[in-house]
Amino acid sequence: MSEKGMLIVLSGPSGVGKGTVRQAMVAKYGQQFKYSISMTTRQPRPGEVDGVDYYFRTRNEFETEIANGGMLEYAQYVGNYYGTPLRYVNQTLEQGQDVLLEIEVKGAMQVRSKVSDGVFIFLTPPDLHILQERIVKRGTDDMATIKRRMQTAREEINLMTNYDYAVVNDQVELAVDRIEQIIASEHLRVARVLDTYQSMLGED
Repeated sequence: MSEKGMLIVLSGPSGVGKGTVRQAMVAKYGQQFKYSISMTTRQPRPGEVDGVDYYFRTRNEFETEIANGGMLEYAQYVGNYYGTPLRYVNQTLEQGQDVLLEIEVKGAMQVRSKVSDGVFIFLTPPDLHILQERIVKRGTDDMATIKRRMQTAREEINLMTNYDYAVVNDQVELAVDRIEQIIASEHLRVARVLDTYQSMLGED
């Protein structure tokens, strides 16, 4: 029977570059893990594709999934739902493959309470000024929404203590390399490999 896969949770404040870092990770190390596509009720941004960047669903469709127990985690953020479909994650982990989640901080806290052996990585901006510049340059929010995002970002950074690692996204390539080092190290953690060695010692 294959060893169970490892759940890798990447999150951080809006505008920190989670999607950009995730895309770079998939491009560089995608053969090492499966990316679990999130579901959201927000409208697609220019260039985003349903089933690739997100599963874009109506509010009613999302709430039906919640009612049916189909979400590993979900949260409302700036008026929209975001969440992770449960079935794909469970099936992939049981097949022995690592799963990468790129999710909002509230959702990550839900997963933290359910998955004790997950690897939780908080992506941080170099500073709040740069974070606000990134949100403004994205050009998708009005100033009232940007102010809400910045206030939420301050609250989310205070939740960093619930994570295992903090990675600064100063340059995407460097952030990706740091995350890969974390994943490689986690695979060597004794708690993850102990059962395999105990089974080996028990063989005749």
